[in-house]
Amino acid sequence: MVPGVGTLVNVVAILVGSALGVALGDRLPQRTRAVVTDGLGLVTLLVGGISAAAVLDPALKQDVGSGAPVLIVLGSVVVGGVVGSLLHLERRLEDAGAWLRRRLSPAAGDGGTHRFVEGFVTASLLFCVGPLAVLGALSDGLGTGIEQLVLKSVLDCFAALAFAAALGWGVAASAIAVAVYQGAWTVVGVLVGGVMSPAEIAALTATGGLLLVGVALRLWRLKEFPVADLLPALVLAPLLTAAVAALR
Repeated sequence: MVPGVGTLVNVVAILVGSALGVALGDRLPQRTRAVVTDGLGLVTLLVGGISAAAVLDPALKQDVGSGAPVLIVLGSVVVGGVVGSLLHLERRLEDAGAWLRRRLSPAAGDGGTHRFVEGFVTASLLFCVGPLAVLGALSDGLGTGIEQLVLKSVLDCFAALAFAAALGWGVAASAIAVAVYQGAWTVVGVLVGGVMSPAEIAALTATGGLLLVGVALRLWRLKEFPVADLLPALVLAPLLTAAVAALR
């Protein structure tokens, strides 16, 4: 199968879900849309917790020792946060959302722009942070199948519907971020082959789970968690795992 098909399916699923959500959202009262968003936050927290539990993975403990997995995740998040904040990733993502809003609808007021940016940033983080975005895209690039991305596409379609009902067309614009992000990982898969060990995959999954918890906090308006600034942690987690395993 041609590399990239999985991401293409994912992009189409997001666009379809977003269109349905926007069509449905205008017919729902504000309270109902808020409840939908809160419910999606609960599901995001559940998925994040399940993913974060990968810190207990036996393969990870075997490669780095029983006490190192939590420290690897901690180091990835802290160092990744420093790198991401210095690069202003959160602000750049917000600026990209605002630019897209102005290009797609120049006549929109500040209120419409804010809602568009909120939908774009929140949905982009949710669709890109999860470990399936990386692992599925890598699998696509390696030619080992697109099953993971098909599963992610189904989940993202329903999530996009729920988000778009509350936040509008900004959710559909997140398909661009998904295409770029997952496309890059697909290229990595094509170029480097199967280089990630089970331990490195577990560290990546656990770190991604923690970031999803941050997305849940944003959805509940408890804290505007700068999840985008923490995205470099997803790159650092497998690298730190490989370094610790090599030093043992």
